[in-house]
Amino acid sequence: MSVMKMRSIKHVPQRTCVACRRVKAKRELVRLVRTASGYVEVDPGGKKVGRGGYLCRVRDCWEKGLKGGRLEHVLRVKLSEDNREQLMKYGEEIKDDDEGAS
Repeated sequence: MSVMKMRSIKHVPQRTCVACRRVKAKRELVRLVRTASGYVEVDPGGKKVGRGGYLCRVRDCWEKGLKGGRLEHVLRVKLSEDNREQLMKYGEEIKDDDEGAS
């Protein structure tokens, strides 16, 4: 009798985009984190300490998340104008790698 080795299936963490509500692999989304000082910044490594929320790498999601107040609600913070502009600038630089938001 031969013993078959079972291949372990690696668990892929999933997160939900706060704008379009799509569930995707964590690595496909961009994490935004509220720091202890109340400032919101992009967390490319996904390891910063603080309350986090995720957005797709799609401009529409960044616009919905930042202009619609969804990100503020999730992060429980009121974005300042300069903080919002800084995040919008980052969102505009994103190359859409998705078919678009819902």
